[in-house]
Amino acid sequence: MDNCIFCKIAAGKIPAKLVYEDQDLIAFHDINPAAPVHFLIVPREHIPTLADSSDNHAALLGKMMLLAPKLAQEFGCGFNAAAEGEPSGGFKALFNTGPDGGQEVYHLHLHVMGGPRPWHGQR
Repeated sequence: MDNCIFCKIAAGKIPAKLVYEDQDLIAFHDINPAAPVHFLIVPREHIPTLADSSDNHAALLGKMMLLAPKLAQEFGCGFNAAAEGEPSGGFKALFNTGPDGGQEVYHLHLHVMGGPRPWHGQR
């Protein structure tokens, strides 16, 4: 898409602080982070919203969801289930969909946010 900022980032036309890239996905730090760790996982294919995805996108969506914990771990936000006591760490993975869902850029993207409970008190 000609005017899509995420398509331009994926094509290398706009710089971004990349954290991952392969033939299907790119991941980069959010320009306006809402948490100490906040990056986006974005498919190179232009899909406007999660609601626009189809069965043909199942593998791509699965790849995005499996990449999220790997990258979260690299940035110190991994989840550690404790054998005894309380678990530690963790992160939030979120798709905003449509205007009422808070989507600002109409190119499918997964927010991954972590750190010391930056959303504490929010639901």
